[in-house]
Amino acid sequence: MPDLVYEKMLQKCVKGELRVVNAGLPRRRKTLSSLLGEEYPHVLCCDGSAHLFKMKELEYLINITSIDEQEVLLLPILIALAEDPAEAVIICEHKVEEHVISEVLNMPMVTVGGKLRIYRPQLVLLRKVLKTTTQYVFSSKIVV
Repeated sequence: MPDLVYEKMLQKCVKGELRVVNAGLPRRRKTLSSLLGEEYPHVLCCDGSAHLFKMKELEYLINITSIDEQEVLLLPILIALAEDPAEAVIICEHKVEEHVISEVLNMPMVTVGGKLRIYRPQLVLLRKVLKTTTQYVFSSKIVV
């Protein structure tokens, strides 16, 4: 019984800490096509700050996606980090995220249940190309 009380207390603490580290997440993501119409492409974050996108990255995404994909690709692309430091999960609401990640990594990728698993070396490559158009989400739960 004491272990259960401790476990609940620990979960409550972790939940509070995750809220703090995830405060920079966007309130609402925007499509690639809508960002292209902005003078300073950005989204507003939960902490009140603005997350700015580099035009170079948006242009790269334009070159690897169709007009239809640009209408549904939500930015920033969210990368969930959980318990295993060797893995990350791309949250895919549409097939376009799978297509973008496949293009960036130059290898076929498969989404399972709206999630795309990538490994640390792939994450490094992805973030090198799409630094401002991807964003980390920290979670205490295994997301895969």
